[in-house]
Amino acid sequence: MFDKILIANRGEIAVRIIRACREMGIKTVAVFSEPDREALHTQLADEAVCIGSAKVGDSYLDMNNIISAAVEKQAQAIHPGFGFLSENSMFAGVCKDCNIKFIGPKGSVIDALGNKANARQMMINAGVPVIPGSDGILADVEQAYEMADKLGYPVIVKASAGGGGKGIRIVRKKEELKEAFLSAQSETKAAFGDDSMYMEKLIEGARHVEVQILGDSFGNVIHLGERDCSLQRKNQKVLEETPCEVLSESTRAKICDSAVRAAKAAGYENAGTIEFLYDEDSDKYYFMEMNTRVQVEHPITEMVTGVDIVKEQIRIAAGEKLLYTQDDIKISGHAIECRINAENPSRNFAPCPGTIDYLLMPSGGLGLRVDSAIYQGYEIPPYYDSMLAKVIVHGRDRDEAIAKMKRALYEFIIEGVDTNIEYQNKILNNKQFEKCQYNTSFLENVKL
Repeated sequence: MFDKILIANRGEIAVRIIRACREMGIKTVAVFSEPDREALHTQLADEAVCIGSAKVGDSYLDMNNIISAAVEKQAQAIHPGFGFLSENSMFAGVCKDCNIKFIGPKGSVIDALGNKANARQMMINAGVPVIPGSDGILADVEQAYEMADKLGYPVIVKASAGGGGKGIRIVRKKEELKEAFLSAQSETKAAFGDDSMYMEKLIEGARHVEVQILGDSFGNVIHLGERDCSLQRKNQKVLEETPCEVLSESTRAKICDSAVRAAKAAGYENAGTIEFLYDEDSDKYYFMEMNTRVQVEHPITEMVTGVDIVKEQIRIAAGEKLLYTQDDIKISGHAIECRINAENPSRNFAPCPGTIDYLLMPSGGLGLRVDSAIYQGYEIPPYYDSMLAKVIVHGRDRDEAIAKMKRALYEFIIEGVDTNIEYQNKILNNKQFEKCQYNTSFLENVKL
């Protein structure tokens, strides 16, 4: 097992990883930008190193500075969390070259799955259902027109190297295609340095269902059930729950089996997530993409399985076998996660950086967890993601989980900045949500 791990991230996921390491008896090194000097993750880690200025390219995306910090502090491994360098194959390769273990899959696997067009072909070869779409990369706008005519509108153009909702555009008619294609291409070029695009038929009114998998270096791959992540705004998840209530047991078994088959086809090691679109009307599901990292919403899976995914990531990276077989995994009850952001829903969800003047986090009772890196007096910097906390609850069933989340949000008070707590409350109190009657377009079409 490792003696010391550097966490190449910030915010609540850095805190989450530091806590897991402390419970495992592993020392930690935090890295931080100048604005994050007083951040919680720098205070909780055993050591902390400044790696640059506010700009992410000069700090959290600066491979040289991060590797230098790891070498200086004699860290044996780096956990990238999510975002930033977590799905960067070059960074995984640099870690390997420097004899530092990257806590995640191999760089070659990240490349194979990170390029969504390539991943799509891999799934076809593995017999995993995929959404009808282009075979490989679209060369230019003219080829995009040809493919859209073949598939029939509406279609969705996607960046092969995209993530976090970037490089994605829905196109409902021919007149919209050129602008959508070029703007998505420009956006992904700026964000990921890759402007390759592909196209899929838009499956409307579908559910976003993802399956959590774990794979070790001995060829063992298991799944930890599925999550329903359909409540999204502009392709960004807002609230997630598990299990997905609308799946039959037979469909659940098929979709989870497909996820394991997909991971095995990729030779996958560590934690990952296979994302599917599920068409409730036809009871069909389609592969979308694989996330080669820990997900923001991993805590709800931990709640219903009892498996600590971050600890498993570390054990797998250290060369250990999975602690669990598939038969060991039992899904118990229902879990929900609400993402709490510093944003103003009444102003088109504009980010709201500033100082937290007063903070009361929900606590008490069985089945309640808050993952966060904020504290009273903390100054939220304007340079990074606006997520402040994740509230996670677990109940005997979905109704109890909803009731518990309502209670938790009632107690959650943040003064000094605007948040989306009331917006989350509106979702929880919506009649359609209560009946589990929603899909990926719900938050765009329903007035809360």
